[in-house]
Amino acid sequence: MKTYKNLYSEICSFENIYWAYLKARRGKCSKVDVCTFDFQLEKNLLLIKKELEDQSYSPGAYREFRIYEPKERMISAAPYKDRVVHHALCNIIEPIFDKTFIDDSYACRKGKGTHKAIERFSKFCRKNKYVLKLDIKKYFPSIDHQILYGIIADKIRCKDTLWLIRLIIDSSNKQEEVIDYFEGDDLFTPYQRRRGIPIGNLTSQFFANIYLNGLDHFIKEDLRCKYYLRYVDDLVVLDNEKNRLHEIKEQISSYIENIRLRLHPKKCSVFPVYLGTDFLGFRTFPTHRLLRSENVKRARRRLKRLAEEYRRGEITLKEINQSIQSWIGHVSWGDTYRLRKKMFAEVFFSKASQALI
Repeated sequence: MKTYKNLYSEICSFENIYWAYLKARRGKCSKVDVCTFDFQLEKNLLLIKKELEDQSYSPGAYREFRIYEPKERMISAAPYKDRVVHHALCNIIEPIFDKTFIDDSYACRKGKGTHKAIERFSKFCRKNKYVLKLDIKKYFPSIDHQILYGIIADKIRCKDTLWLIRLIIDSSNKQEEVIDYFEGDDLFTPYQRRRGIPIGNLTSQFFANIYLNGLDHFIKEDLRCKYYLRYVDDLVVLDNEKNRLHEIKEQISSYIENIRLRLHPKKCSVFPVYLGTDFLGFRTFPTHRLLRSENVKRARRRLKRLAEEYRRGEITLKEINQSIQSWIGHVSWGDTYRLRKKMFAEVFFSKASQALI
């Protein structure tokens, strides 16, 4: 295995930190913390450089909030300064690991977004009769710090870079508690091991891909699964033999126990592709894709909320149009023309003063 040393000077270079800053502020230029940082931009960038070089850098506290759609999850937002540091780190180490990822590992990779994964899955559905859909139980809260660091350290041999990586991993805020016992554990092991990385961090998304990279290679190379795809912790394997997929499920379950993970007991199943598979917001069939019913309900609620906010004068038509066009850009990847036409016919945008006329 090729290893990498002497990376830290690249991470700490002003050019890399400035590049990281540009990435971190993309789409967030009007945010208060970004504007505050920009007010003394050069000073703040030089401070990051100095703190990284003398290793006095210390991550700040996360801002936590919950989202409830499509399911309840705690999101952790790092301070803006830390987000710049996360980008600075990933700028240098991400290309190293990306070369080791299989082609069908998606999410947080250039040219490997949601829509590419959906298209690829549709092609797989047209070539197979059955699909094995897998979901890892509480994936982000279950990621073991020691195992994650060990996987990274096998590739990165620069002690200063490992110091920063360890600092980011160990400064993760407390995640949802997951108590699972694995072979060799005693009564206290699950309570003693540090687990969980925050959903919302750039580094967390990247680390999540690294953590399951070994599993990807096991499925492709050892189990010889030609039709396999992973999007973070959503995994699908397709085949023309139903019994083979059941065997593959058991082998995957055994493998991930070695990295202290478990499959979700209620979200893993084998079924015919013609029934349609819920994957990345769509229900995918061999011949077409439909928007999931939960997503349709959520979109209808959002349209009604936008109409009400416009009626009260809290939002402009321009902002509404931007939101709707973004949504259309996503759902257009499915067969949704009639659905969109029906949904937009159900909502009327007018201001309160106009409604009284």
